[in-house]
Amino acid sequence: MNQTSVDQITLTHIGGPTVLIKIGQLRFLTDPTFELAGYHYRFGQEVATKYTSPALLPSAIGSMDTVLLSHEQHNDNRDPAGRAYLSQVGQVLTPPSSAQRLGGNARGVSCWDTVPLVGKDGMQVRVTATPARHGPEEIKEAIGDVNGWILEWEGQRRGTLYISGDTVLFEGVEEMARRYQIGVALLHLGAS
Repeated sequence: MNQTSVDQITLTHIGGPTVLIKIGQLRFLTDPTFELAGYHYRFGQEVATKYTSPALLPSAIGSMDTVLLSHEQHNDNRDPAGRAYLSQVGQVLTPPSSAQRLGGNARGVSCWDTVPLVGKDGMQVRVTATPARHGPEEIKEAIGDVNGWILEWEGQRRGTLYISGDTVLFEGVEEMARRYQIGVALLHLGAS
């Protein structure tokens, strides 16, 4: 488990795309994946095996204000244990199509829309959905909508926090980089 603190923020890498973010008293979690080592992710005919268990399990994380879910279509970004965890959090911010499928506490956020959040300590964080695409344009319909995220708050000295979500580099990511000064970037990268 790696932990870093900068500008009123603490980042704790739990495993894969799952990161615990604390800004003041607000707590965020990215793409929850809590299955243990040995779990098999299935992508049609292909299977990938998880080799490392998460550094923290949901029982050790405590309460969570918001989950930033890039998309819910694929188990490597929201596995069964992660999906079960979603009902225990305050809200889930995700693309509108994912929110429809999830229901419950899921809130759809369209690209470039901003959701203001306020912690118990009065800290205000603005969460903006950014463009993301989970592969080539030709397969977008089959793969579905994906979001990245920008987090901004008072007192940031080094720029915004950018969370790529499950994306490839494309013109939408380049547009996001023109609009924002990025101080810290969480890039969800994988190997094939």
